Amino acid sequence: MVPSLDVLDRLSRALGLDESTRRELRDLLAAVMAAADSGSTSDDSTGTGATVDEAVRSARLVRSFQCVVLPAMLQSAEYARHVFESAPASTPEAVGRAVAARVDRQSVLYEPGRESVFVLTEAVLRTWPGTPALMLAQLDRLLAVESLSTVRLGVIPWRRPVPVLPRHGFTLCDQRAVVVETFDSERVSTDTEELAAYQETFTHFERAAVFGSEVRELLLLVMKEFRDLGDPLTP
Repeated sequence: MVPSLDVLDRLSRALGLDESTRRELRDLLAAVMAAADSGSTSDDSTGTGATVDEAVRSARLVRSFQCVVLPAMLQSAEYARHVFESAPASTPEAVGRAVAARVDRQSVLYEPGRESVFVLTEAVLRTWPGTPALMLAQLDRLLAVESLSTVRLGVIPWRRPVPVLPRHGFTLCDQRAVVVETFDSERVSTDTEELAAYQETFTHFERAAVFGSEVRELLLLVMKEFRDLGDPLTP
């Protein structure tokens, strides 16, 4: 059994390990997790999603930036189904298990003592799978989650320039790890310099985003546009 990052850190503190040794252990855990992901077969995995879900579940502070796909913790079941189905070599059975696990893990959003900050580009709200009805349900979920005291949801509207050209999404878990997400895999890094770079980048995106009433107005506007689209004949 491979421990989570949170369990590893608590064990390291209990054993009185110095920071250098703790960093080596975190790097080793990241390598083991990456190897486990790459060794998964299509019978057991959809190829993406498990790493970021596990990392988020063990963190008290989560900061996620996304420029194309909604953060895992904000996805509705149907949206998540499309995400997992797009993974290479996915199977209906694996997709079903992955969706159920993802929805179950989203309960951490409601736990006191946790803080989640999500920053999206407006393109995320307008890059949609399935039908307008699916996106209406998804956007309604975003409105509900945005109202939680444990969550801050921000969007960088198209009318504002981005401070840095985004190349991919990433999720910071506390101050100890970053999950870098690509089309077919997720990489966990605990490298100090890489963490610092991603933290600085997230701060830039966060400052460019709108929050609170402004983000609610934007979500309602996008919902109206999806209603105007209606359901196409083909998904």
